[in-house]
Amino acid sequence: MAEINSDINKAKSFLDDDKLIGLPTETVYGLAGNGLKAEVVSKIFEVKNRPHFDPLILHSYSIEAIKKYVKDIPEAAHKLMNAFWPGPITILLERNHKVPDLTCSGLDRVAFRIPNHSKALSLLKTLDYPLAAPSANPFGYISPTTSEHVQKQLGEKIPYILEGEISNIGIESTIVGFENGNTIIYRLGGLEVDEIKKVVGEVKILPHSSSKPDAPGMLKSHYAPSKNIILGDINTLIQQKSDLKIGTLSFSKVYQGADISLVLTETGDMHEAAQNLFSHLRKLDESDVDLIITEKVPNTGLGKAINDRLQRAAVKE
Repeated sequence: MAEINSDINKAKSFLDDDKLIGLPTETVYGLAGNGLKAEVVSKIFEVKNRPHFDPLILHSYSIEAIKKYVKDIPEAAHKLMNAFWPGPITILLERNHKVPDLTCSGLDRVAFRIPNHSKALSLLKTLDYPLAAPSANPFGYISPTTSEHVQKQLGEKIPYILEGEISNIGIESTIVGFENGNTIIYRLGGLEVDEIKKVVGEVKILPHSSSKPDAPGMLKSHYAPSKNIILGDINTLIQQKSDLKIGTLSFSKVYQGADISLVLTETGDMHEAAQNLFSHLRKLDESDVDLIITEKVPNTGLGKAINDRLQRAAVKE
């Protein structure tokens, strides 16, 4: 099993030796390695069992450091960087030759972000390369928000997990790019759309893709537990599936008739709901229920990103 420790120097040592580690961020835990070495990036795809056509996000500590790896930063990108970095927004930029094709799945653009997490930033500042760090889970499964989640899923495949404060956003970053002068949201995430609009004006939100994605995290079936999960009216579904042992995941209401009933927030706080999403899905998946039933949350603010994750968790190819 992996060593779990808060020693940044030890984390750096493993990374410098081209090993992979578990990296805490404010969104979810990442599976991190040198993003400029194709052989290391290949290990990330292998450990996650992630399709090579699904590009990775690079993590750095400053805009100046990121400039080394991109050809240009549009004005709108600068505005978003200055407003929200460090934070849960990833920005697509045209890459230069220093970023290997494998990191970007052959695309012309590279995804970058600066995480708002003290341990992650402290580590990144010691490195002379950015870290590729998709969520530290087997591909398609629930994203991890604690070191223990990473240990359970990947502890036998990596040597080290950097311990840090719990991921307080709880869902992945919002991904933004630019086409023909327009700001495009490729993935809904931890930064609300309305906050982005305040900085750059109107945006276009793309639907997720089930074929080759233009950005990380766009595949249709994703974030799913191993148990079947149905999205719909919880009361109706409980009655229809009364022959099964049922676990429910609701926004704020506790439902009668379920064997296990978890709520994302008792107070209607959408930020709390986002923070609890993956950990509650994991609790239900690790329980003895036969089926997980869930519902959409109010489709405002971070609720849009939560609903996106729930819809993809419920998809079965």
